[in-house]
Amino acid sequence: MVLQSSLKNCLQLSCILRIPKAGFRSISSGGLIIQSISNDVYENLAVEDWIHDHMNLENQRILFMWRNSPAVVIGRHQNPWQECNLRLLRQKTIKLARRRSGGGTVYHDLGNINLTFFTSRKKYERMENLKLVVKALKALRPQLDIHVTDRYDILLHRQYKISGTAAKLGRTTAYHHCTLLCNADKVVLSSVLKSPYKGLKSNATPSVPASVKNLFEEDPSLTCEMLLDAIAEEYATQHQIDHRVTLINPADEFLLPGINNRVKELQNWEWVYGKTPKFSVSTCFNMVYKDSILDVKVDMDIKHGRIEVCNLGLPEQWLPPGLCNKLVKSLTGSKFCPNETTTLAKTLLRMCPEDEELHSRWNLLCENMMMLM
Repeated sequence: MVLQSSLKNCLQLSCILRIPKAGFRSISSGGLIIQSISNDVYENLAVEDWIHDHMNLENQRILFMWRNSPAVVIGRHQNPWQECNLRLLRQKTIKLARRRSGGGTVYHDLGNINLTFFTSRKKYERMENLKLVVKALKALRPQLDIHVTDRYDILLHRQYKISGTAAKLGRTTAYHHCTLLCNADKVVLSSVLKSPYKGLKSNATPSVPASVKNLFEEDPSLTCEMLLDAIAEEYATQHQIDHRVTLINPADEFLLPGINNRVKELQNWEWVYGKTPKFSVSTCFNMVYKDSILDVKVDMDIKHGRIEVCNLGLPEQWLPPGLCNKLVKSLTGSKFCPNETTTLAKTLLRMCPEDEELHSRWNLLCENMMMLM
């Protein structure tokens, strides 16, 4: 498989992908295979959105191949607090992204291949896409025991999930994307996809847990490059299109006008967290203060990622009632986010009397509140 990475080829691609406003034309070859040179999850998701919204694929098709640095990607209608360990993501500086398709939550790193199949809505067929992937893998390693399930997953030995799937169907254009676990860090995967948050009630789409395995555990001689080449080769053969893979830069505004604004939208807090379906938190936690163990009850309603209703149940006289009421009032309407809560807590603390014990109690309460987020 020939990889085209020169400026000349990028310019050729800009002449292939066309819409009237930007001077873009149809794909004359009947199809195109492109691969991202970026490992940024927001940039690669933005390319998906751009192609979906700009391309006329009535008689054409595109395969987009990409890999990401460590990231957790949730489905369009999911709750990040329910799906993953946000505290651990922050500690490990792992990105969190919300895609525009449905489906469940997945962990990405450079040991994970992502494939997006673009067609017209009429020709959308995710089962055929997955069968194509299986055929490509078996052509490379005939001994692999893999098959596609009715749930549109690819299983190894009929028990280990190596590929999950999701889709977006527009009015005329559609895409189906899937993952392929090659050599992902399973320790990180299992830890970040385990929510520690208690007392959440949500109607958001939950992920379905599954046992996973890397393809490279089955055959260490494989590489991601080998798999990408095999899939591209099979795709080109099956659809009778040019076998060349064209490398693209997702940050190229000349190639993809408006792409950087799409990246910013996907990074925005209001999209990643604010699009979470309404949910509630009803929980209790213990605070150890000096020689006492105190029970605190918390009830919150969160809408668009912001605290809509907040109630705190504290031991009587543990904090001045007025101060506790100020905290509740300040939290109401704020982001359900530890950074914002920290800022609010510090602001209110500056308004308190210089009382060391009061400050200690206040800090302890706020630290525990932030653990809920």
